[in-house]
Amino acid sequence: MSYLRRAGTALGAAVLTVLTVPADAQAAAVACGGGVSTGRVAVNGCISAQRGSLGRFPTRDVTAYIKARNTGRKGLNVSYEAFFRVVDGGHWEKVGSGRAYVRAGESVGPVEVGSTTRVCGPVKVEVRVHARADGAAWSGWSPASTKQCQT
Repeated sequence: MSYLRRAGTALGAAVLTVLTVPADAQAAAVACGGGVSTGRVAVNGCISAQRGSLGRFPTRDVTAYIKARNTGRKGLNVSYEAFFRVVDGGHWEKVGSGRAYVRAGESVGPVEVGSTTRVCGPVKVEVRVHARADGAAWSGWSPASTKQCQT
């Protein structure tokens, strides 16, 4: 009987936790680009663009993410970097970097790598992400893009 009571208490606490976590009504959708690999790790670059404003000027908070999947039998440390540019000929700017441990056969992400805020324009915004697993070379680039001020 005490087992059922403990299980009921744990279940009730879990339900209350779920009910009290606020949902972010303005959360932006994350779109991921094609995959690349480094060693036994497959990598995808991802992007989101959330509305904002700077005074009376509309902006987008552009965020770069990475997804990584370890296809090997050992866990690995994975280093990653993300870059940003406006597609109309702009230069690449680093928006962030990081490191994650990815267990064997598991995935992480999308994990935020970095973000930038830009005043809206009629052009696409692009991010690219690459990664390096322990002992491997840097992967190729995994791109993702979004139209900056689409609704």
